[in-house]
Amino acid sequence: MRIHYVLAATLALTALATPMRAQEKKPGGLNKVAHDISKTAKKAGKDTKAEVHRDASKTHGVLTKAGNDTKAQLKRTTGVTSKSPSADHKPGGLNKMARDVSHTSKELGAKAKHGVKKIGSEAHGELTKAGKDTKEAVKKP
Repeated sequence: MRIHYVLAATLALTALATPMRAQEKKPGGLNKVAHDISKTAKKAGKDTKAEVHRDASKTHGVLTKAGNDTKAQLKRTTGVTSKSPSADHKPGGLNKMARDVSHTSKELGAKAKHGVKKIGSEAHGELTKAGKDTKEAVKKP
């Protein structure tokens, strides 16, 4: 009787193991080529994006430090600060200049970023179209 239980358990395990082996199959043919190309392109894109992000972060830090140093130097030189303005204080002065410089640099940075994103978007569209066209061409007899 025990042999029957062992035999039944062995058959059950074999039945469960068979579908697992079938799922391990990797894609082949055209799908494998497309998969490999897509994987490579995604990795390159992620690496490029990470590098651009690192450079932008470093640039931001340098510009922030330069702006703070310039503002501090102007305060030391002119004696004008933004602390407790007097009753005859009018908006402007050192802080307005700093805001204007900051706004201009942010505007230039945004335009540069939009240009980079537009180029990336166009490249993605072209690659997608080329990939679909190639796949259709290979499928046709």
